[in-house]
Amino acid sequence: MNYFEAMVLGLVQGLTEFLPISSSAHLSIVGQLLGSGDPGAAFTAISQLGTEAAVLVFFGRDIVRIITRWALSLAGRVPHDDPDARMGWLVIIGSIPIGILGYTLQDWIETDLRSLWLTATMLLVFALVIYAADRFAARVQRPKEMRDITWRDGILYGLAQSLALIPGVSRSGGTIAAGLFMGYNRETAARYSFLLAIPAVVGSGLYQVLKISDNAVPPEWGQIWVATGIAFVVALAVIAWFMRYITTHTFTPFVMYRIGLALVLFALLGTGVLVA
Repeated sequence: MNYFEAMVLGLVQGLTEFLPISSSAHLSIVGQLLGSGDPGAAFTAISQLGTEAAVLVFFGRDIVRIITRWALSLAGRVPHDDPDARMGWLVIIGSIPIGILGYTLQDWIETDLRSLWLTATMLLVFALVIYAADRFAARVQRPKEMRDITWRDGILYGLAQSLALIPGVSRSGGTIAAGLFMGYNRETAARYSFLLAIPAVVGSGLYQVLKISDNAVPPEWGQIWVATGIAFVVALAVIAWFMRYITTHTFTPFVMYRIGLALVLFALLGTGVLVA
C-alpha cells in the first residue's frame, strides 16, 4: 500500500464509518479497485481509531460527564440511578456481546467473513432491515429518548452492534435499526450507537496495534497513521452533518444506496472484476 492509497482509504473510512452503509465493505471494495487488495481487518480496526477519536471530540462533554458521574456513583457520591451514571453502565453492558464474539470469532472475522459475496448479501439484506425499521419508527407516536434506555434494551443494542463484525452490515446501521425497532427516536438511536461503539472500536484497534507489531514483517505504520488521521478529520465533519440530518430526514437515501451498491458488487464479482 502506498501513501496515495492510504489517503484514499482513510477518506473512505471517515466518510462511511458513521453512515449506515458499512465502512468495512467500502474499504474492501475500494482497496481492490485501487489494486492494493482488501486492506484487511487489522487496517480497518486501526483506522477506526481515527473515526472513534472524532466521536470523543464531538461528544466530548457528554463523555466526560458520563465517566465522571459513573465514577462518582461507584464512590457513593452520586445516586446509582443518576442518568449519566446509568448511561456509563449501559455502555459497559452493551459492549459485552461484541467483546465476547469479537474475541471468539476473530479468526473468521479476519478470513471467511470478509468474503465480498457475503458483504454484498449483507448490504442488500440490511438495506431492507433499515428500511423496515425506519417505516416502523414513523408509526411510533411517542418515541423513547436516552433516559428511557433500559438494561434489556442496552443488551439488545449490544447484540445488534455485534452484527457489524460481518462486513456489509454496518455498526451504525445495525444499532440504529435496533433502536428504531425498540421505539427510540432517530437521534437517540444514533447517539447511543456512537457512544456504544467507543469501547468496542478502541479495544479492537489497540488489540490490532499490538498484534501486528509482533509480526515478523514490519507493518506499514506510516500509511496506517496517515489513513487514520484523514479518517479522523473527515469523520468529525460527517458526525456533525449526520446528527443534523437525522432529525428531519429518513434513512431512505442510505437504503437505496446500499441496494445499488450491493447490485453493482454482485455484478463486479460475477464478471470477475473483483475477487471475493
